[in-house]
Amino acid sequence: MSKYQIFSPDGITIETTANYKSKKQALKALESFKNKYRKQGFYSSAKYGNIHPSDIQDFCTFIIL
Repeated sequence: MSKYQIFSPDGITIETTANYKSKKQALKALESFKNKYRKQGFYSSAKYGNIHPSDIQDFCTFIIL
């Protein structure tokens, strides 16, 4: 059975729960992560600078274990 991980643009897991049991669960966590930055208007990345919330997924790393 596969497990999934998502890392932020800075290489840190997006939640304290590093592994997700399904792709659907992982994508739901990613959406929640993006929503945290909507009010602020951007995610501040040390590597990429400011990233618009709608573009965060393009800078995240999605891994299947």
